[in-house]
Amino acid sequence: MRRMAEEIQPTKEQRSWILSWLPSWCPTSPSHLKDAEEKMLKSVNRPFSRQHVRISNGDYLWTLAFSTRPQAGSPPGPPAPHRSPLVLLHGFGGGLALWAQNLDCLSSSGPVYALDLLGFGRSSRPQFSADPEGAEGQFVEALEEWREKVGLEEMVLLGHNLGGYLSAAYTLKYPQRVKHLVLVEPWGFPARAENPNHHSIPVWIRAMGAVMSPFNPLAGLRLAGPLGPMLVQTIRSDFKQKYSSVFEDNTVSDYIYHLNAQTPSGETAFTNMTIPYGWAKRPMLERIGQVQAHIPVSFIYGSRSSIDSHSGYAFKKTRPDVQITVIRGAGHYVFADQPDDFNQTVLRILAGTQEKMPR
Repeated sequence: MRRMAEEIQPTKEQRSWILSWLPSWCPTSPSHLKDAEEKMLKSVNRPFSRQHVRISNGDYLWTLAFSTRPQAGSPPGPPAPHRSPLVLLHGFGGGLALWAQNLDCLSSSGPVYALDLLGFGRSSRPQFSADPEGAEGQFVEALEEWREKVGLEEMVLLGHNLGGYLSAAYTLKYPQRVKHLVLVEPWGFPARAENPNHHSIPVWIRAMGAVMSPFNPLAGLRLAGPLGPMLVQTIRSDFKQKYSSVFEDNTVSDYIYHLNAQTPSGETAFTNMTIPYGWAKRPMLERIGQVQAHIPVSFIYGSRSSIDSHSGYAFKKTRPDVQITVIRGAGHYVFADQPDDFNQTVLRILAGTQEKMPR
């Protein structure tokens, strides 16, 4: 059954006068975010637990967990074969409930965990290092502490956008913990070209960031105050279509607003990790070749995405066993644009991983 974890109240941090003023200006709060997430997760049918997993320095990662225990009333049958847990990491500006159209299907054959990255969603929002390598390290160490606290020996690690970049960084640091690395429209792989015409983060964030530079990419959303929710509904009107099979109202845009109108933390870390606008200071394509050869790597792209698949194919030249799937009709949010195709692609990857496991 679903259970509500004990709520952890966000710690009071030293904040500038403008950040102290913003909560009264923006119609948001941690409680609003909780309610918006709850509405998103009402579309999920399989039972799950949720909790704040505490890590060091008073931080915590908000987590959903789907187990392999049979549901009450289900007919008896042979035990399901063991499968490495699937861990889902969202992208920049996202949160775990954006996987709402994927969780039921992906958890049907084994354990699944979805979490809010450190500094995002309902996880704690600490101060990050201004150094790009230091900020990346904070994300990676938080994930490793989370894995240890949850008790996972190894996992299939799937990350979208920024989550893909961090999944790759984690795999480089802790290869013994990753059974398969799945990169979904990953951010931060290519180096910036001299005349860049490649856009590596979503259009709505680029549009807002272009106006607000050199501030955090989503500062405009917070400075819009009471107009913020309407701004998201306008700029992100496509999300209503992406989730139209489960929501008829503004559930998704409300969730996105409350995710990103909170005090910036992970967003600031992302800014410190980028070269204007949206390119990684430490491009992952220069390092991913160091992923150990026994760890399978898969890329999933959308055919209509602003992020092209060149990075995946460039890596495949040095690692011919790399799998690349391009899902037709999908954009950057491939898991929401074509959820059925995405789910089946991931299930095939999981099945292949399971076949390679020692018996």
